[in-house]
Amino acid sequence: MDPIFVGKATTTETSGNVVLLPKYGNRHGLVAGATGTGKTVTLMTLAEGFSRIGVPVFLADVKGDVAGLAVPGTTSEKLQARIDQMGITDYRNEAAPVVFWDLWGKAGHPVRTTVSEMGPTLLARILELNDTQAGVLDIVFKLADDRGLLLLDLEDLRALLGLIADERKDISTSYGLVSAPSIGAIQRALLRLEQEGAELFFGEPALELADLMRTTPDGRGVVNILAADQLILKPRLYSSFLLWLLSELFENLPEVGDLDKPKLVFVFDEAHLLFDDAPPALQQRIEQVVRLIRSKGVGVYFCSQFPDDVPANVLGQLGNRVQHALRAYTPRDQKAVKTAAETFVSNPNLDVAQAIGQLGTGEALVSMLLDKGVPMPVEKTLIAPPRCRMGAITDAERMQVRAGSPVGMKYDTRIDRDSAAELLARKTEAKAAQAQAPAAKTAEADDGNGFGQTVKDALFGTKRRQGMIETMAKQTARTVGSQVGRQILRGLLGGIFGGKR
Repeated sequence: MDPIFVGKATTTETSGNVVLLPKYGNRHGLVAGATGTGKTVTLMTLAEGFSRIGVPVFLADVKGDVAGLAVPGTTSEKLQARIDQMGITDYRNEAAPVVFWDLWGKAGHPVRTTVSEMGPTLLARILELNDTQAGVLDIVFKLADDRGLLLLDLEDLRALLGLIADERKDISTSYGLVSAPSIGAIQRALLRLEQEGAELFFGEPALELADLMRTTPDGRGVVNILAADQLILKPRLYSSFLLWLLSELFENLPEVGDLDKPKLVFVFDEAHLLFDDAPPALQQRIEQVVRLIRSKGVGVYFCSQFPDDVPANVLGQLGNRVQHALRAYTPRDQKAVKTAAETFVSNPNLDVAQAIGQLGTGEALVSMLLDKGVPMPVEKTLIAPPRCRMGAITDAERMQVRAGSPVGMKYDTRIDRDSAAELLARKTEAKAAQAQAPAAKTAEADDGNGFGQTVKDALFGTKRRQGMIETMAKQTARTVGSQVGRQILRGLLGGIFGGKR
């Protein structure tokens, strides 16, 4: 299998091509350098190279220019001069097979996962919960499992939090203390997450990993581009999503050992966001995934400004290195230059620390793995230009690519099936209906032979006894009769005995 052409070495007069061997593509890599030094172009060159040998690629488009992979480039005088300088004979302008993705479904197909698949650890990081609140979230997931409740979207999670609030005393006895303030904090964090539009990320149909590992009929790997220009503004959501995706690959792909080429290449741009403020347990998880996912046939390539943005335990796993220019303006920059120089295999013809500060745009210090996995001595290299457009694309071009996507029919329409929220709502309605049943039965009885009939009988009487109205009428008649009689009697007696009127 042909190697991936990375660039032309310029360290010595006899320097030749610098290539990446496909069988070591899953040994991971690092692309580092200051802003504007050519990191993005290097990533595009590597993505095209992997795609041409049939390896699918997943990468985030942080600035919007990686989308240029979807359309052919144009040859300018400057570009042609570079091609001639590097001695490239088979260069032609062409687009890579691209599928666009977007968490919000605007610039690409929606990317969704369920709350259950995300899990409590990463969800707690997205919600920025403290240890106590994260413990309550663990209880939420455990209770959902025990009661067979599906947690698909944020509405399900909110419904379960409401259930725990109602049954807090019993649940605290069985699962551990659950405080009302912790529940309230989680609910407020969910509200903030929804206001940022993240509720679109949780739901179904959930992303299937097989759809990220597609190849075209002519054998090229599909390049999956995640629109991240807005997502990067929410760094915890961005890094947690990519870490979740990497973890899903690690947990679901089978062991394959060493292959002739990777099954998938995963590019993590702005890698420092993955490790910023990450708790020790999460960092340990990241290190474990990076170390072991190689055996699943997945290569992970980190991209960041400084090599020391990546922890040493992870940095030691990255065999393929591309270091663009660093400017040592500050003590932080000087430390980064020193770290970068120390991570390369030395070249007697090259002062690495000095060269890092003198590299031009499109130049880099490169060290790739050679036969038997041995890293090559670092070479100053002129990076090969990609064949696609080196820049952003128009909305019309994006829509055209999206319209021809093989997965659009599968993910563009959201599905809302019964889950925890619907099940708990039905149970609440059933309890309310059950509570209303006796009252309704009483009311129905009152309309027949119950209280209503009793009142009627009391007022109007029955065949056996007279009613109140009849009794009062008779009493009134007797009273009136008695008064009239007494008046008449008094009149008669007065007339007889000569009494006064």
